[in-house]
Amino acid sequence: QVQLVESGGGLVQPGGSLRLSCAASGSIFNIYTMAWYRQAPGKQRDLVATITKGGTPNYADSVKGRFTISRDNAKNTMYLQMNSLKPDDTAVYYCNMGLNTGTGYLGVWGQGTLVTVSS
Repeated sequence: QVQLVESGGGLVQPGGSLRLSCAASGSIFNIYTMAWYRQAPGKQRDLVATITKGGTPNYADSVKGRFTISRDNAKNTMYLQMNSLKPDDTAVYYCNMGLNTGTGYLGVWGQGTLVTVSS
């Protein structure tokens, strides 16, 4: 069984920064693309950023230049550095990983971590 554990959410003032982490544990043979999504109250879950196994990032237009996605393959961990935060960034942030357990491909979600940007 594979589990993703997120951390790093919280309350921050506009213009502030937060760093989210997502660590995978369990039976993992290989992790392919990793991604961060977010879901604001009353809205659908939207893609924020992705990163390939080789480290190539891609971002939603709304976060380009402010957020940085990274990964540590040795630790099966992904990060999201969020700078210049705005109230519109308030949401529950979810991590997602596509991975091979050795017996097959699996898409796994984290439990979500709340980010609140407010003065």
